[in-house]
Amino acid sequence: MTHVFDGTSAVQQGVGATLGPTDWFTIDQSRIDAFADATLDHQWIHVDPTAAANGPFGTTIAHGYLTMSLVNHFLPQLMSVENVSMGINYGVNKVRFPSPVPVDSQIRATGTIAEVTEVAGGVQAVVAVVIEIQGHDKPAAIVETVSRFID
Repeated sequence: MTHVFDGTSAVQQGVGATLGPTDWFTIDQSRIDAFADATLDHQWIHVDPTAAANGPFGTTIAHGYLTMSLVNHFLPQLMSVENVSMGINYGVNKVRFPSPVPVDSQIRATGTIAEVTEVAGGVQAVVAVVIEIQGHDKPAAIVETVSRFID
């Protein structure tokens, strides 16, 4: 369920808020292949199911950066900031990939607003996003994403 904030002051008051979980999302081979094509990263552990079946993971796995890029899919499901002129992706502070994502896995995200600071015309929010894999103990990714919301 999306946590809705009414304006930048509400975001400031949201530090520590728990966000999510999002809906589950399937990482299929066609998405992995499309990411490989877009990034020119065609390593066999991602795109060769036959070779990957005999590899360390027993199947193909999603690129770590594919998993990280899905933060942009999950973040609007985690939070929405209304009554601002815009929200922009400002970057990331830290990223870790504790567990690979096997093909056809279901992933989803939860988040916590870790920090909010004032910037010219609005606020900057650091959201710690954890992307979990259904049925796995370790998360696929932990991403400290940074967004700016401008009044």
